Parts: sequence; C-alpha cells; structure tokens
Amino acid sequence: MGMPDHIVVLDAFTANPGDLSWDALAALAPLAAYDRTAPGEIITRAAVASCVLTNKTALSAETIAALPALRYIGVLATGYNIVDVAAARARGVVVANVPAYSTSSVAQVVFALLLELTHRTGHHANAVREGRWSACPDFSFWDGSLIELAGRTLGIVGYGQIGRAVARIALAFGMKVIAAKRDGRAGHDGEVELVEMETLFRSADVISLHCPLTAQTQGLINAERLGWMKPTAFLINTGRGQLIVERDLAAALDAGRIAGAGLDVLSVEPPPSDHPLLAAKNCLITPHFAWATRESRARLIDVATKNVRAFLAGTPQNVVN
Repeated sequence: MGMPDHIVVLDAFTANPGDLSWDALAALAPLAAYDRTAPGEIITRAAVASCVLTNKTALSAETIAALPALRYIGVLATGYNIVDVAAARARGVVVANVPAYSTSSVAQVVFALLLELTHRTGHHANAVREGRWSACPDFSFWDGSLIELAGRTLGIVGYGQIGRAVARIALAFGMKVIAAKRDGRAGHDGEVELVEMETLFRSADVISLHCPLTAQTQGLINAERLGWMKPTAFLINTGRGQLIVERDLAAALDAGRIAGAGLDVLSVEPPPSDHPLLAAKNCLITPHFAWATRESRARLIDVATKNVRAFLAGTPQNVVN
C-alpha cells in the first residue's frame, strides 16, 4: 500500500464562497480546502496530496513534476486548459473535469447579454432612476434603436451542450439558428442549419461562441473574421477570452464595423485597467459569472466529489487525458 489519500482544493472560494459545503468531499479522505493559492504556495500545500482540485490555479509540467504523491487532478470546471494534461499523462496522473454542470446558467447569460445589447434594459432603468422619464414630455422614451430578436439569425460557433441549449432558447425567441459545422458535416440538426464558418460569420445577426480553447480556436475571432460580420451584428462570448484577438475586436467596435459585443470572459482575468475592451464602444463586459449560479455551483461540487470517489474506487470518470 502507498501513502493514505489526501485531498487539497487549491482555490475553493469561487466555487464555494461559503453558501455550499465540502462535507461530502471531506468524507472521502482528509481534506484541506484553501480559498486561494498563489503560484508559489502550490507545492507546499499539495506536497502530500494524492488528489488536487483546481479551478483556475495553473498546474504546469514543472509543478506536476514537483508533487510526488500526486495521482489525480480534478478540475472544478468544464474547460481544463489550466492543467498541462500531457505532462500529467506522462506522469500517470489522471485529469478529470466536470462537464455540463453550468449549461443552463451559461445559456441564460448569453441572452442576458444579448437582451441588454438589443433592448438596453439596465441602461433605460438607470435613465428612469436619474429622472429622465419624469422629465419627459411623452409617455415613453428610448435611447438609440431597440431591436427585436424574432426573425434574426443566431450563429453558434461550438455546437456542443451549451451551444445546443442556446439554440433552443433562440428558437423560442423566433430566431433562425445556424451553427458552424464540424468535420465537414453539412445539413441540419432539427431546426438548426449546419454551415461553413465563413457563411455563418457573413449571415448571422448575432454570433455566440461556445467552442473550447485549443490551439486551433485560439484567436479564432480576428480582424479578418470580424470583417466578414455585418455592421449590425453582435458578438457574444461566454466561452474563453483567448478565442478573441481582443485588440482586433476593440478596433472593430470603435470603428463601428460591428454593432456591439457582450463578453463574460477576457484573456486575462481580472483584466488590467488599461485592457483595450474596457473602453471599447458598445462593449458589455461581465466578470466571468455566467457559470456561478448557486444551482450550477452545487452541481459542480457534487460531480467533482463523485469524480474523486470514482477515482479512489479505481473507476475514474470524466477523464480528459
């Protein structure tokens, strides 16, 4: 028998700021849950851990090599680009993620962003609070043009679970839905038409990004593809910030080449105060909170715990490497 199992959670706070419990995880093995862990603290804190759970604390090849007891990495998220999965595989360390826990919450935020861009509900509510309605000679007023979604085309890049959930909501709004086809498969998926990437960019009124961050998708949204978009089109990103070349998007927004953007993710989080998109025209940015409803975080912790239990039982699940 090797050493007894120990579990360390490196960055417990975002998943559980205190409104949920780690008790089910603690029942599996001795547990140390840290709210946040600086890069220089990882090796000390995880020295005896066989199971390390991380959300956004990076586990590089060097860090993995410096943790001799490590046998399992649990990512408290669906995207796992924070872990050097190849280095883990080479060391025989299992890496597991939590798929699909946030699907409904993220899909909901896609439309929270889109509705704010098309109806500017928050902006108008603030205008009323500032006294502009009280001072208005008419029974109704609005700033700029208000846009109806029915009849417009939503283009989905990354037609997985979240992409499909977004498609269902869009269809309920009366939108036409197209999705970028993978592996050359044309045709339809129910009411959703699968099209070439360039066709999608040129014909969509709204483009929503749901693809994972890979070497192929990094910088997917660049000056060329932004140039394909209609000047009236909106871009929504609830995936990963690095899918977008952010300077190109800022330039396109400021020049009016596209109508607006709604982003819940940026390439650096939190962003530096001089980030090019913070001051870009008609750019709505929320603080990577789409996944964070209490219901979604409860599912996250539940599945992450089941992943550890399955690993300790010798039947690992949701393995990504």
